[in-house]
Amino acid sequence: MENTTQSKTRIMIVDDHPIVREGYSRLIEREVNLQVCAEADSKSVALNQIMNDPPDLVIVDISLKDGSGLELIKDIKAQFKQIKMLAVSMHDENLFAERCIRAGALGFVNKQQAPEQLVTAIHRVLSGKVFLSSEITERMICRSIGSENYSEESPIETLSDRELEVFEQIGLGETTRQIAEKLNLSPKTVETYRENIKHKLNLDNATELIRNAIQWVLEKK
Repeated sequence: MENTTQSKTRIMIVDDHPIVREGYSRLIEREVNLQVCAEADSKSVALNQIMNDPPDLVIVDISLKDGSGLELIKDIKAQFKQIKMLAVSMHDENLFAERCIRAGALGFVNKQQAPEQLVTAIHRVLSGKVFLSSEITERMICRSIGSENYSEESPIETLSDRELEVFEQIGLGETTRQIAEKLNLSPKTVETYRENIKHKLNLDNATELIRNAIQWVLEKK
């Protein structure tokens, strides 16, 4: 019995919602060759646990209470190249799926999809293959070959990962100082990101920036 347990693939779940982690755990534990070895509700806790006991695969939610799951994916990729990653989110996959792949994840699952999709994605990523929806796969292929079907970007897509992260925090009502503390940046750097965002989204002032950020956060919930 002990040998069977040891042969199972070890999965870590990083999500700041306990109910979601419980749901994922139940799905994963149904698979005879998979087991949940650790859970974390934040980027800092996740990295600390991985340092002490690296899993085979990490499931990462894009939005964490102490920052972006994208940044966690980048950190894991840089420090633990052998660990495979699968991103999950309620957010628009058109905006986040490609970013997650570029950051180092091998797959992206929208939380609105059927639970079985998560298990399918886990097995595919563990085999070293990419898991994306057919729509995103087509989008990425068309963009790579310069197809006019996907040549235009929405203004929000032009934001860098960090700019998008700051934009979201603004929409959540965070001040510059609060954002700086949460993302481990200087207030001056956050102000630079704010200016870049205003320029890219063609916004005239801070009031317009805040209004647009709040609207974006509300729309994607």
